[in-house]
Formats: sequence, C-alpha cells, structure tokens
Amino acid sequence: MAPRPYWKGYLKLSLVTCPVAMSPATSESEKVRFHTLNKETGNRVVSQYVDSVTGKPVKDEHEAKGYARGENDYIILTDDDLDAVALERFGQLISTSSSRGIASNGSTLKSPIT
Repeated sequence: MAPRPYWKGYLKLSLVTCPVAMSPATSESEKVRFHTLNKETGNRVVSQYVDSVTGKPVKDEHEAKGYARGENDYIILTDDDLDAVALERFGQLISTSSSRGIASNGSTLKSPIT
C-alpha cells in the first residue's frame, strides 16, 4: 500500500498551479526495530513501571496518564478524556484520534502555499 501524504497543497508559480503532496520517505516495513538485551545472557530485558512510593510493579490495567497541578497533586485523565480533545488546524477541527492530515469530517486538509 502506498504511504498516505502528510500534507497536500498547491504550489503557485505565476500563472501555473501545481499540486504538491508531502509523503513519508520510509514505510513501516523499512524501519529497523531493536530489542533491549542482557549482554551476558542474550535474553530480552523487560521494562516495568514501578510505584515511586511502594516500590512495587504496577499492572497494565492500573496505569493512567496524569497532569501535574502541583507537587504530588495530579489530575488523572482517561482515554475518553484524551479522545474528546479536538485540535484546530487550517480553520477545521481535527480529532486527536484521527489520522494525521484527515479532518474529523473525513475530508483531506488542503492549504495553499503562499
């Protein structure tokens, strides 16, 4: 599948207008991914989140994102809270969960280059 363009617009040179699309230079299949290994044993290393006070590992279902209001004072945000946030770009609202460059109404964002 061909990569989707990040941005589409137009390049205007005097009386000639040319469509322009900015696409990623690499695809997901071309990216190299590394695993963290123990040098001595060759085994993979597992990362864990640890509670800063109790020192015990935190289970995945108990992890949450939070915004610091002050020292040791946090506002916990749910995935629904983050999905409800809408960003405005080029005069159109974009949902944070939508793909890059696609407006919440499904149209592709276009903006002329000036």
